Amino acid sequence: MSVYFQIAYLIGAVAFILGLRGLSDPKTARKGNMTAAFGMGLAIVTSLLYPMADSPDNYAWIIGALIIGGAIGWWSSAKVEMTSMPQLVSVFNGLGGGSAMLLAFVEFMNLLQVGTANKGLSLLTILFTLFVGAVSFSGSILAYLKLDGKVKDKHVTLPQHQIVNMVFMVVTIAVLVYTFMNPSITSVSIATIVCILYGISFVAPIGGADMPVVISLLNSVTGISAATAGFLYNNQIMILGGILVGASGTILTVLMCKAMNRSLMNVIVGGFTATGAAAAGVAKDQGPVQSTQPIDVAILLNYASKVIMVPGYGMAVAQAQKYAKELDTILSKKDVEVYYGIHPVAGRMPGHMNVLLAEVDISYDKLLDLDDCNSHLSDTDIVLVVGANDVVNPSALDDPGSSIYGMPVLEVWNAKQVIVFKRSMKPGYAGIQNPLFFKENTKMLFGDAGATLKGIIDEIKTLD
Repeated sequence: MSVYFQIAYLIGAVAFILGLRGLSDPKTARKGNMTAAFGMGLAIVTSLLYPMADSPDNYAWIIGALIIGGAIGWWSSAKVEMTSMPQLVSVFNGLGGGSAMLLAFVEFMNLLQVGTANKGLSLLTILFTLFVGAVSFSGSILAYLKLDGKVKDKHVTLPQHQIVNMVFMVVTIAVLVYTFMNPSITSVSIATIVCILYGISFVAPIGGADMPVVISLLNSVTGISAATAGFLYNNQIMILGGILVGASGTILTVLMCKAMNRSLMNVIVGGFTATGAAAAGVAKDQGPVQSTQPIDVAILLNYASKVIMVPGYGMAVAQAQKYAKELDTILSKKDVEVYYGIHPVAGRMPGHMNVLLAEVDISYDKLLDLDDCNSHLSDTDIVLVVGANDVVNPSALDDPGSSIYGMPVLEVWNAKQVIVFKRSMKPGYAGIQNPLFFKENTKMLFGDAGATLKGIIDEIKTLD
């Protein structure tokens, strides 16, 4: 009978791999997600049946937890707005790490009861799982609180916090080593608390434009904790699933670091520079800006031959993607080429803008990555910057004193005309001023992005 369960695990593993491969391309992402979900469902059912539980009473608790957890997850996913998707991802990710932490704690208690806590390899695996699970749990929860505006950076960041983090890491390792040498309920409880506090301290200095990277990194850590928890239970599918999540999360973290001009070591020690006006210095007055109105933009678009939209978090807040799609349709009928410039870290998590545009069925062929978009800009008539800020900031290229200096950005100022949609002149998520707003070929269209896009659409219709 066991061979059938092993075959089921193999099918689940293949589904994981095929699903992950599908997620690498927007055109196959939905199918890949469903494939991976099938693999996970098969893995769960197989794990419940093989090996059979010694006590049938366990199934009542397991099924009850599955129903409650599934209902909460379904309700949360259905209710969440696109602007809150990064927060939901952080919470789900944190709960995965928390589960690994609790499993490790329970297994430690079991080892103490059977008198085998001195078995080195088992205890080492448990403590490592406890560490990565606790860091993922507390770090992800703090990331959620910061993303949701419930916790401000200044309330959790200490002076020289990078040094604090390095000292905290040494202390955490020392506590874990002590627990390994002197296993007891007291030592593991202290180790758990210290690991949770380190996770909080690790995320505390990370702010503003750096948040997409920490989400990716914590996702990788959660995968590692799941894999090590799989070793505790000798569950192959759990090990493989965790390794795939950990590896893919690490690759994505490296790509995000490159997009943010951050080193991976800088991420590991929690050494991000807190981005903000205090970090970069308050920008001096760069002169007046040129404002414009929907009718003026409509006329420019009506006679354009190539237009690129650059979406940002502001588009998600205004729910303006449906108007972007409508404007795209109108311009395409007028033989205007319309593309979308997607920065790797636009929004609050990796892929945020891709999902936002996919909601309204915008063709994947129109999405340009950073390098492709920059190569198109010199022959583009108009760039519409809809709710983006830091990813189009020229300070990243020409201001060594800026906190985002060296970060690859969309060089929209190379287009013939730039229209920036903003509610006000307030700085973006990184907390610094954007010299783009003061360039000669830039005009500011103030107001809600959805309302102003709709105004442009209405005006274009009158020009037919």
